[in-house]
Amino acid sequence: MSNKQSAKAALARVIFFSRWLQLPMYLGLIVALGVYSYKFMLKLYVLVTSLDTLQEDDILLYVLSLIDVVMIANLLVMVIVGGYEIFVSRLDIQEHPDQPEWLSHVDAGVLKVKLGMALITISSIHLLRSFIDASNISEHTLYWEVVIHIVLVFSAAFIAATDWLIQVKAKQLGHYDHLSPNKPD
Repeated sequence: MSNKQSAKAALARVIFFSRWLQLPMYLGLIVALGVYSYKFMLKLYVLVTSLDTLQEDDILLYVLSLIDVVMIANLLVMVIVGGYEIFVSRLDIQEHPDQPEWLSHVDAGVLKVKLGMALITISSIHLLRSFIDASNISEHTLYWEVVIHIVLVFSAAFIAATDWLIQVKAKQLGHYDHLSPNKPD
């Protein structure tokens, strides 16, 4: 092997190894997930201990806040598990009974669409909470929340359409379709 070939092979190994630099980021997201779990428990405690003094709208706002925390936690789990599986290393949990269904056919395109849908859901919950509490929120804030939500919807639709077009083109060329149940190894 020539010096040029061995330098190229060494560079390829360094580049391939660089994916492990993401590991501290995924571990940090796990810590953030712990923070959200703590916040959830605090909000739940306040809700339960204040039941006798809260109005129905207040309870609804608390419940929407809890749902919001859960949706953000779900988003974190998708990014942690899906991102690690796609970009760092296989999780090797095929036979585990708790393996998420979506993990068996996840790739970057599927993950982007799922993340987009999760962001829209989180935005919808924020928007609903704002509409319920509209008397305490300025029109300007409500306007921008609606605009941001619409932008998220169009962005997710664009990402999904782009992924669909890539799949159609891949099928035409005879390449692997990431939604096919017969995923090649």
